[in-house]
Amino acid sequence: MSLRPQLEAIIYAAETPISLDQIHSLVKESVLAETPGIDPAEIKSRIRATLEELIAEYSGSNHGIEIRQVAGGYRMSTKPDQHDVVRAFAKSLKPPFRLSLPALETLAVIAYKQPVTVPEISEIRGVDSGGVIATLLDRKLITTAGRKAVIGRPILYKTSKDFLLRFGLKDINELPSMEEFEKLLAESFQSDLLPSEGAPVEASSISPSTDDSSETASTAESDDDTDPAVATEETKTPASAKPE
Repeated sequence: MSLRPQLEAIIYAAETPISLDQIHSLVKESVLAETPGIDPAEIKSRIRATLEELIAEYSGSNHGIEIRQVAGGYRMSTKPDQHDVVRAFAKSLKPPFRLSLPALETLAVIAYKQPVTVPEISEIRGVDSGGVIATLLDRKLITTAGRKAVIGRPILYKTSKDFLLRFGLKDINELPSMEEFEKLLAESFQSDLLPSEGAPVEASSISPSTDDSSETASTAESDDDTDPAVATEETKTPASAKPE
């Protein structure tokens, strides 16, 4: 059986990005049967080459979907220019994934300053951010990254693999600029905000901290994560809804 259709079917059927090693374990016996005596290293090389061919083919304008590297694996997803129609379709199928504005702001700080502690996040935002951290952990958008080597050894937080999946990123190096991120939030969530919540997250609110004083939590107004929710179901570009 040809390797190309096997890889295409595997990537299509995978619920999460599938790694090269996973693909290799699934198809190596088939490749060996087709080409007896082939060197194991050559099998992986052939798989990589075939994946590149598939990626190039699906990048053409006659396809509404593409194959991308996301979070350490390969995934089939819709193209950016199909975002609106797919987003509308996805919203019609299941309840939206919701986060409050304080949670969105906190997630943005973590994404661009990671690894970062709660006191540092609170100083940047000007409010106590401890409450929303639990929400982001529960949604698996962030994870712990050890402890900072300062007095008290506060926990460090970073974005998770689920964060990469939701935003369609290969790794954190693909994060857009702050201006682009602000625009993305505005476009993705503005239509879902109540009139009193119309302001997007400001890039200026995520300025670099200058010294260790950020380890002291702000005593300003505390966030209550019961604020009106904002739909965040399809924030990533491209949308990841998979055609049936």
